[in-house]
Amino acid sequence: MGFRFPSTATKARINTSPRVNREIDRKTKSNINFYINAEKEQIARRINSLEREWDTERVLETNFAAMMILSTILGFTVNKKWFALGGIAGLFMLQHSLQGWCPPLTAIRRLGVRTMDEINYEKTVLEARPSSY
Repeated sequence: MGFRFPSTATKARINTSPRVNREIDRKTKSNINFYINAEKEQIARRINSLEREWDTERVLETNFAAMMILSTILGFTVNKKWFALGGIAGLFMLQHSLQGWCPPLTAIRRLGVRTMDEINYEKTVLEARPSSY
């Protein structure tokens, strides 16, 4: 009956507005409809592209790391107050890992960054197409 942490697979979607989720789903379905009847080579290129696409976790981790590096450099070279930025980034990272949400998640989802499950869904549909083998 206590608090339950969201699953890793669903935390980004449940913490994203329904409107943004619908737009990401619409774009994914549009991609599938475009590629589903494409030539084998074109589907292979799309699958290769999907394998390199950055998901929400990778984008967040990269941003958190960049904030930590930047705050350390600025803290040592400009003003010690910049070290606080690293603390804020750490808090956001902790919040995201526990609750599945942090302020940067909202922004990157609005930019259309998909979860790994959303990317894999498109990839799986394209791979399941008989002529893609």
